[in-house]
This record gives sequence, structure tokens and C-alpha cells, in this order.
Amino acid sequence: MDTNRSGVVVRRGRPAGPRTIGLVCAVAAAGALLSGCGNNGNDTGSPQKSGAPSRAVPATAAPSPSGSLNADQAQRKALVPKAKVDYGQALKAAIAAVPSSEAIAAELKGTPASPYWDTVVATTDGAAYAVRVDAVSGKAEQPRPQSDDPEDKQQLAARLSKATVTAQQAAQTATEKTKGTVTTIELDDADHGNDTVAWTVGVVTLDDWNETTYEIDATNRKVLWMNIDQD
Repeated sequence: MDTNRSGVVVRRGRPAGPRTIGLVCAVAAAGALLSGCGNNGNDTGSPQKSGAPSRAVPATAAPSPSGSLNADQAQRKALVPKAKVDYGQALKAAIAAVPSSEAIAAELKGTPASPYWDTVVATTDGAAYAVRVDAVSGKAEQPRPQSDDPEDKQQLAARLSKATVTAQQAAQTATEKTKGTVTTIELDDADHGNDTVAWTVGVVTLDDWNETTYEIDATNRKVLWMNIDQD
């Protein structure tokens, strides 16, 4: 782990992975489920609130010296181009399926033959719904209600009330630093454990199929840390 001159913590190696979907969807079945892909930095969703631009230093991972792809890179190369619907379009479809909801997570999953977006949206009272969106047709399946636990709903409602940066704005901040395709995005508490809420955004670069993950403050778009997956 290093800290660059702008104060952004740089981590190298594999990211820890999504947390919001794990939290929201785990409670429903004590078990599984973000956000967002195929975006080149354009704001395809409906902007809601604005934040100050980040000054984080751009970063991209270098291709493997041998030119060969590892298992993760090969999987991304096979799956990402098959998604004709990007993360923003998937979130828009999910929001349409749940009236008065906001996007909180999306992740590109599936196989090259059948890619899909695993999305989560929530209403202001903290009620969360998982919505599977076909990554080729953009069709949303029936929303699946998540946790009914009052404490979970209260925590999520508080997180939503603090976030003034939308998923689309967070993704734009990330892709301004690393040009590529957004394949995951989620809203959760920031890693350092205070009251800050943050978006975690994963960006896959199409020249080397590496993934760079950013944690972005959900109140001001400041980059809190970044991780380059070179495993």
C-alpha cells in the first residue's frame, strides 16, 4: 500500500470485493449479491445530486510483461465485450422496475453466452430490491425484496440520506482517472470506519483486461483509495 502526493491510498493486488450487495442480499437469505458496466465515463442514468470533482491522480495497471492473460484477465476479456447494456442502462431499468427507488449497486455477471447485471435499488426508507437485468436486451426481471430487518433498513436509509453523489457521478469520477468499462459499483460505508459513505467502482481497462477499483466519497467525489488488480 502506498500513498501518492494527492493523498490517495494506492493498493496493489486483488481488491477485497463488493460489500453492499453482500450486506443487503446476505440478510435476505443469509446468503449472496452491485455495480455497473460498459460505461466510458458518460452519465447514462438520471443525475440526482452533484459533488465536487476529485483531484486524484490517474492510474492504470501495466499489461503483463509476457503479454499472456491470467485467469481473471481472460474471464474479463470473454465476458465484458458481450454486455451490450452498460451499468447505467442496467440501473435505469432496475429503477424503473421499483418506483421511487435509487441505485445502490450493480455487478456484471454470468457467462459470455448469457451476461447479466446483478443490481440493487432501494427506496428512501431503506427497503432494498435485487433486480436482474439482461446485459444484452436490457430487460429487467421481477424485483426481489431483500432484508426486512428493521436495523438493516435503518442503516441503509441513513446511508442513502448522506449520499449526495449518484452512482453515475461516482462512475464518471472513476473513468476520468482510468479509461475503461465499469463492471461493478456499490454504495457502502467507507473503509476507514467513520460516518463517511462511499461508492466502490471497478473499472476494467480493455487493452490489458486489468481491473482498477476506486473508493469514492459519496458526498464530494473525492477518491479515498484505489486498487490495481495485477494478480
